Amino acid sequence: MSQQQQQKKPHPIVIKRRHRHTAHHGGAWKVAYADFVTALMSLFIVLWLMSQSAKIKEAVAGYFNDPHGTAALMGTTMKGSGIPAPVPATDMNALKDRLLQEIKAKKDLEKLSKQIEITVTQEGLRIELLEGKDATFYESGSAVLSQNGQELLALLAAELKTLPNHLLIEGHTDAAQYGSGADYTNWELSADRANSARRLMQHDGVRSDQVSQVRGYADQMLRVPANPYDPTNRRITILVKNEPGVPAKLPVAPAPAAATAMNRTTAKATPVTETAPARKPGL
Repeated sequence: MSQQQQQKKPHPIVIKRRHRHTAHHGGAWKVAYADFVTALMSLFIVLWLMSQSAKIKEAVAGYFNDPHGTAALMGTTMKGSGIPAPVPATDMNALKDRLLQEIKAKKDLEKLSKQIEITVTQEGLRIELLEGKDATFYESGSAVLSQNGQELLALLAAELKTLPNHLLIEGHTDAAQYGSGADYTNWELSADRANSARRLMQHDGVRSDQVSQVRGYADQMLRVPANPYDPTNRRITILVKNEPGVPAKLPVAPAPAAATAMNRTTAKATPVTETAPARKPGL
């Protein structure tokens, strides 16, 4: 190719484009989105609360007013009764039925069935021994168990000692007080009554490490707040705690002969001797 032809050939044009990076966008939209999600969640919580029962609303309100205090009372409410609820992975309902059958089988205790309340709560099985006007389970103003109280606690111990679940025992009194200046008060009385129940049950087979707590509440958790002197405010509560992963399996019912022997054994409970200053009659 001649030199003239090479000079006439056009040269390629190369265009270099420089890409300019735009500034990164801000994260303001994330804050706005988080606010939207929070508001939406709050709306659903309010709608859920509006559809719940009065008891659940009261429990939620109590938690926000006093988180630590309300959490400590879960399962042992101030009125002495729990919200019946299914207890997964346990046999609490069967235990309740069995205890009721055992009580009805004894003529001396069958007449007291109205003063024995057994309910399934969120924390386990609650057994309440409610006092009557005639000092049903404890002698008036003292921690000495009556014959009915000893027989009933012996029956309960025979059933509960076979369970792996821990027990919580509470003592409660009514609002009647000892004389002015007395060193022995409802606090000591409620704690002594709970401890006398613990001692008798451990004597009848409940393991020493099975009772996890013994509490005395005096008259601070009345069962009937409208009537502080109602005899049912004086009570002993035994809570069979529903522990996660620990099923409350019931033992196989004994043969008739063995059952008769067990009844004779549990009926002979060691009396608990406690002394206390004189208290107003009927307490």
